[in-house]
Amino acid sequence: MKIVIYGLTITSSWGNGHATTYRSLAKALSAKGHQIHFIEKDVEWYRNNRDMPHPPYCSVHLYDSWSKHLRDISVDADAVIVGSYFPDAIPLTHELLDADLGPLFFYDIDTPITLSRLRACGHTDYLDAGLIPHFSAYLSFTGGPTLQELRDCFGSPNPVPFYCSVDTDLYSPAAPSNRYKCDLSYLGTYAADRQSMLDRFINGSASLLPSMQFLVAGSQYPKDCAWPSNVGRIIHISPREHASFYSSSRFTLNLTRADMVAAGYSPSVRLFEAAACGAPLLSDNWLGLDEFLAPGEEILIPVDEYEVASILRHFPERDRTLLAARARERILSCHTAEHRAAQFEAIVAGCYAGKA
Repeated sequence: MKIVIYGLTITSSWGNGHATTYRSLAKALSAKGHQIHFIEKDVEWYRNNRDMPHPPYCSVHLYDSWSKHLRDISVDADAVIVGSYFPDAIPLTHELLDADLGPLFFYDIDTPITLSRLRACGHTDYLDAGLIPHFSAYLSFTGGPTLQELRDCFGSPNPVPFYCSVDTDLYSPAAPSNRYKCDLSYLGTYAADRQSMLDRFINGSASLLPSMQFLVAGSQYPKDCAWPSNVGRIIHISPREHASFYSSSRFTLNLTRADMVAAGYSPSVRLFEAAACGAPLLSDNWLGLDEFLAPGEEILIPVDEYEVASILRHFPERDRTLLAARARERILSCHTAEHRAAQFEAIVAGCYAGKA
């Protein structure tokens, strides 16, 4: 198939989780013989931090301002994907529908945030509620009850749980690095609604355990963020270094944004990537987490900094190794890029079968 994706970014992993998600999917689809085109707006903050300007598995089309030419890339496409936070998504979708191009899919890597805004005012910068019934399928980052809401309240004819996935060529156990060595790590861009939990789990635990080392990696943290002396900071880690990062800490932390917690069933790509690297995981709790990793057996769910500190002090080494191995096995059995590419093929085939 010729598959055209209009997305936020695939060329830069700076300050976003979209790039690695698109990369793993596009790479796996390309490996199955499909031709992938990715259209991305050339914005300054990604241009200045572009770690993959020419992905070997897809053709990238960068643009400064929207033009009809960019829509015409989809004229002979077998499947067209419009992604959340694509800057020109609304006018693009109207143009694609007017030209009867498709089948047309909306890929929402931010479903709870999208629906929160749609409930409030009926639109976001990248999606109007009235367009949802016209997509052949709504590929949702979030599963569970959200899918029923997309069908019943917003008229989606085919809401599908389309979770993020992990590229196992990049994310697997790696040799530890002294640069990333610590007792508890966290990788994530700053988000105001996550910061109080990060302060509690990282800073609070670091204050309780002054002899242990902690590490926070991610961009956009305010300059006035205070960190205990045993909490290291790295502004950005390239995806090619993620495996080394995750493999160098005794435990790594997963934290979830408020809208995702409220919706449930919203695993982040970082959760899958860390598990695939064999990192023992700690996480906040949310509805549906146990559908991806079993609490107590594949992931630990501390409630506060005291439980985090207790885990770091007392969790047996043998159990820590088993926890990581079970999580890795679980994710590799269900959530690799190859799984998601096969799922997408099946969704597209279903659309063509329905038309026939």
